[in-house]
Amino acid sequence: MTDAINIRIEQSFTAIAPASWNRLAGASKRDDGTPYNPFVSHAYLSALEESGSATAETGWLGQHLLLEDADGFLRGALACYVKSHSQGEYVFDHGWADAFERAGGRYYPKLQCSVPFTPVTGPRLLAVEGSDPQPVQEALAAGLKELARRHRLSSAHVTFVPAEEMPTLARAGFLHRTDQQFHFANQGYGSYDDFLATLASRKRKALKKERRAALDNGITIDWLTGNDLTESIWDQFFAFYMDTGGRKWGRPYLTRAFYSLIGERMADDILLVMARRGGRYIAGAINFIGGDALYGRHWGCIEDHPFLHFEVCYHQAIDFAIAKGLQRVEAGAQGEHKLARGYMPVTTHSAHFITHPGLARAVADYLERERRDVEETGEFLAEHGPFRKGERQSD
Repeated sequence: MTDAINIRIEQSFTAIAPASWNRLAGASKRDDGTPYNPFVSHAYLSALEESGSATAETGWLGQHLLLEDADGFLRGALACYVKSHSQGEYVFDHGWADAFERAGGRYYPKLQCSVPFTPVTGPRLLAVEGSDPQPVQEALAAGLKELARRHRLSSAHVTFVPAEEMPTLARAGFLHRTDQQFHFANQGYGSYDDFLATLASRKRKALKKERRAALDNGITIDWLTGNDLTESIWDQFFAFYMDTGGRKWGRPYLTRAFYSLIGERMADDILLVMARRGGRYIAGAINFIGGDALYGRHWGCIEDHPFLHFEVCYHQAIDFAIAKGLQRVEAGAQGEHKLARGYMPVTTHSAHFITHPGLARAVADYLERERRDVEETGEFLAEHGPFRKGERQSD
């Protein structure tokens, strides 16, 4: 980088021009082949902030890194937050925090570079298209370390990082962590039956039976997107989210206003899979439509029915991806139960800069062992997927 390039910090997305941010994030497939990811769009990130979901009051203080040239042109950016806790991240560092604080250290506050409440891999070190991204990404990684040191923060974490960004972060001194998700890979199927034909006979019969059972009791399924997403629909879906989220997490992260904002700003990027019984909706799952993938985020219900969760969240997502020609379905964090339904293990990546040398050594040792465990577990699970021998899938 040249002396004419500088990094500044912006706390609020409302102060960042949407067009400038989206030029980096990519509103469509970029020249480098990177497809659109809705979660790094200005619309999604600003909705989290403006709705009161991710704010200083909820423990997400914006510290977004903006890399500008002498004319104020935005050449790179990194969505970043000062965190006072580790909630809503899906890459768990509670053990690191407990150990450091028992030893007399202060783990919080820390820096978190991610999309709040969204365990989806996507570009983090955003660089302007049409030029070599490497210098920009290196400057952002260096700026992140400097921000942590300047404010005497314990650490900086970049989570759900694309594999191609990891080498830049590793060269900057970030530690490499891996984990696992389960994704469905669309191998050019013409229908769900084409997918079923690749499964072992016993698995195929089990899924057919499961799908039939899920729709017992007169349940039907609707796909809602675009203009279908009215405020009445959001009211109903939010009731599902609050009921199930309250039981699962104790305190759901997203506010009702968040859904109105994304419905206003990115309705065509959203798919609600809604289950209806007796003339009313009783369950639903929210998905986001990317350039090449469908991203399942969360679901909720106000009635419990056997297998309905699997139908609404996993089987219907596969149906939609096949119908729309999407390459894969990413069904959220963890969940080995997805394996039997055609979702295979995929490695995810994160990067961690620890400012305290002793803690950094301990974490590095732990991560080396954890990476081996993740790799071995992934290989084992892949060998025990539902596909016929010779039909093993790859993402």
